[in-house]
Amino acid sequence: MRKLSLLVACTAIFVSSTAFAGGYGTAGCGLGSVIFGNTAGIVQIFAATTNGTSATQTFGITSGTSNCTGGGAQASIRNFIDANKEVLAKDMARGSGETIKSLASLGGCKNSAAVGTHLQSQYKLFSAAVNTPEFSTTVMKSLGAEKSLGCGLVD
Repeated sequence: MRKLSLLVACTAIFVSSTAFAGGYGTAGCGLGSVIFGNTAGIVQIFAATTNGTSATQTFGITSGTSNCTGGGAQASIRNFIDANKEVLAKDMARGSGETIKSLASLGGCKNSAAVGTHLQSQYKLFSAAVNTPEFSTTVMKSLGAEKSLGCGLVD
């Protein structure tokens, strides 16, 4: 009886405390979101179970299907820049470093050394924006605008 009460309480907290977003409910994206949608309540447990047992959530996140459209590569690059902006700024000043190599890889750039050289040449533009929300957008636009870098996954 005690376990049942705990399960009911946890379920109630789970269902009531999570916000709904996009075309899916609290269970997240995946086959469960396609079948059950964002219907509130206990039905989200079935959606979560469907997502977990069918492994479609992982596939959906990777492929951008089953309501799993969170921005893909663009969002990953933006998150990487935001999470590493202080170290990235230092590597930009040097024109090389692990964060530049990682950024070039995430952006699908042909040559990380060329990315480092480009970012170093633009450092004055970026250094003023490091502590602003526009920093990641500025970096991505700069990499996307320089076609010789071949960064196919950035703006």
